[in-house]
Amino acid sequence: MIDAWCNTTDVCGEKGLFLPFTDERGWNQSVRAALYFAGLIWSFFAVAIIADIFMCSIEVITSRTSKIKIATPEGKIEEVEIRIWNDTVANLTLMALGSSAPEIILSIIEIVGNGFRSGELGPSTIVGSAAFNLLVISAVCVVSIDGGEIRRIRMIKVFGVTASFSMFAYIWLYIVLQIISPNVVDVWEAVFTFMCFPLLVVTAYIIDKDFCGVKDVGDEDPETGLDDEAATQDGGVSAYSNMTRSKFKEFSAYSNLTSSQAAKKKVADFMKEVGKHPDLDEETIAKLIAMEAAQHEHHSRAWYRVNATRGLTGGSKVQPIIDDHIKELYHKIKNNELAPIRPGTDLSKDKTLAVVEFVTASVAVFENEKKARVEIERYGLESNQVHVKYETVDGTATADEDYVPAKGTIVFEPGETTKYIDIEIIDDYEWEPDETFFVKLHLETKENTIIGRKTICEVTIINDDDPGKFEFAKNTHLVKESIGSVIITVNRVDGADGKAEVRWKARDIEAINGSDYIAPEEGGTLVFEHGEREKTIDIPIVDDQEYEKDESFELELFEPSLGAHLGRLKKTVVTIVNDDDYNGVLDRVVAITSINIDRLRIGNTSYTDQFRDALNVNGGDVENASLIDYVLHFITIYFKTIFAFVPPPNFLNSGGWICFVAALMMIAILTTFISDLASIFGCLVGIDDSITAITLVALGTSLPDTFASKTAAVNEKYADNSIGNITGSNSVNVFLGLGLPWLIATIYWSAKGDTFSVPAGSLAFSVAVYTICAIVCLSMLMVRRNMKLFGNAELGGPKWPRIGSAIFMVSLWVLYITLSILQVSLGWFQ
Repeated sequence: MIDAWCNTTDVCGEKGLFLPFTDERGWNQSVRAALYFAGLIWSFFAVAIIADIFMCSIEVITSRTSKIKIATPEGKIEEVEIRIWNDTVANLTLMALGSSAPEIILSIIEIVGNGFRSGELGPSTIVGSAAFNLLVISAVCVVSIDGGEIRRIRMIKVFGVTASFSMFAYIWLYIVLQIISPNVVDVWEAVFTFMCFPLLVVTAYIIDKDFCGVKDVGDEDPETGLDDEAATQDGGVSAYSNMTRSKFKEFSAYSNLTSSQAAKKKVADFMKEVGKHPDLDEETIAKLIAMEAAQHEHHSRAWYRVNATRGLTGGSKVQPIIDDHIKELYHKIKNNELAPIRPGTDLSKDKTLAVVEFVTASVAVFENEKKARVEIERYGLESNQVHVKYETVDGTATADEDYVPAKGTIVFEPGETTKYIDIEIIDDYEWEPDETFFVKLHLETKENTIIGRKTICEVTIINDDDPGKFEFAKNTHLVKESIGSVIITVNRVDGADGKAEVRWKARDIEAINGSDYIAPEEGGTLVFEHGEREKTIDIPIVDDQEYEKDESFELELFEPSLGAHLGRLKKTVVTIVNDDDYNGVLDRVVAITSINIDRLRIGNTSYTDQFRDALNVNGGDVENASLIDYVLHFITIYFKTIFAFVPPPNFLNSGGWICFVAALMMIAILTTFISDLASIFGCLVGIDDSITAITLVALGTSLPDTFASKTAAVNEKYADNSIGNITGSNSVNVFLGLGLPWLIATIYWSAKGDTFSVPAGSLAFSVAVYTICAIVCLSMLMVRRNMKLFGNAELGGPKWPRIGSAIFMVSLWVLYITLSILQVSLGWFQ
């Protein structure tokens, strides 16, 4: 028995190049299969992490810029930045390689590891990934755009080229395997397959640059990101603002201009709008400006891929997390729904409009009072009926734990000016720090009615009976000379029991009271009612229309009423700057924000940064880490630590190339183990390698792309970064993933005087089925683009046509998988 067992051959173990490391013949078959399956899934996390680093290096390489000086139509000399890499070339070369590296390297390693004989895992993974990418990812992107929004492919000509090449690639693959030389690949066929890759890049570049035609009117420049409308607005690149399209062609040599100039102007304009609301704190302003800057950033495919990978592995996110109330505030400012705070301005327009808002922006209530009352006022026009909706939103306080959520409609009858909202507070008899939630107003009556300045009221639940401390909200205020008035906020913290007062007084520094600003010589008194937590001081600013240097004055709090105290910020300094200087400050802030944000976010500059990100959940941003982030970080910390030894993208000022080579070597090593794990697992459970490839391996390597494309579809204005790159990537998979290993193998066997055998079998059938499904899917996308029923766009549109399109595309993928399995397992369609 022992001799018989020792002579038993481990059939499955012989399928691996390096695995198994030990004799596994005595292991339970089911346990062994489960371990290999777990190892395969774990390795997919590993390849996603190293692919993240690989994409970071590619982003650093392709985002390099240089500065040149050009003469504008106005005769001025302007220094502009141009990108060294063309977007189309970058997407079809390094970006495609970064996205498809595991599949391409898997195919190469399989052939070399099999003694230059063809295998099933590599080629089938390439076809399976192509099917998943085109059919499933496209469906996910189509259905992700809700609310009736649409996304169209902007560079449709380039998409047409890559789609045509992707169809040709798989048709050519079928012709080679079944028609020209069945089951054999000749040297010239391998050379032609490989040479289609540079042919694709050159053709797409020619079409992108319109060397053979004229750019369509209304097209955006593919690299500046500016369309006709942007080019004619003040926010466009000033050098081209008044050019005709024919005149623009004269500047085609500089078509790699970045869009930072246009973005700078638009962000600066938004900053000026935010400046009309001096009640906002610095942190809120920073988040609002970051949101606006993000709207004008052109993110590469690498950015979305890295963001998706880090989301899957609990790493540091490159997409900032913005609170819901910040998003709402942003949209209100963008849509001019939030009235600028300028004391003395009559929002009611001489009582022709009804203005509805909270009486105060914040209130406080003791937990044992069990009720918070929020007051809403209506002023201006009082003769109409006004409907306003309200709802509560969690802050640090949680609905149903700290308070009872409320939502409803308040009706002001003609003549009514005051209404109250009562919100139940839950007293749990446990000590807790002060907690907050918010009450929001939404206007339902549109006619002759507007929302005032205070549309959100912060409710603080406090647990003591202290009258509190008084302090300024900010220690400094920077204002333009033309602002009219500056509003200084004073907060009541650590208690709000009873009525309390605090005095204030202004003191000159460089600014002079009466000449530069106006404040009472004796100061003033702020009176806080019971539960009231915020008051404001209005200081008029004098605009003398003369150029002056920065001037400052200070405000000081003193003499709080009995029982109350002064807080940390007893003083605040107000600096008045000339409008020109203020605009210069805005420009500098925008410039700092805009300088290659993607490189700073996704590419670490040192080993210290890499190990910090690797060893800490969410890259050290623990406050924003979720439970799933902790779980994923625990699962992947081993690989994160190992791959942190890869040189960072900016190592030795190499421009990303050292990191590129090192990461590629790591992917090659890891892919070898994935090949072994997949082959042995398939053998243990009785699944053919081709089926394992088109299902498990294809899904594992394509999952990060799925999340990346979904995010790009939602965030981008166009569909190019979500589905426009799929066809190019699928083409590169064949031309490099099969062309290169075939070229190596045919040369090897030709030198030996033999031929390279590639059994068509299931591969040819899989290719034929996928090609048919791909043609149908691409036709569906073009139908969507040209039919009003689907919104005249590839992505989004009306609800039911959108859902129907997604279901149809996924059903094509299910059909492809089903037919492939039936052909391999049951011998159908032979």
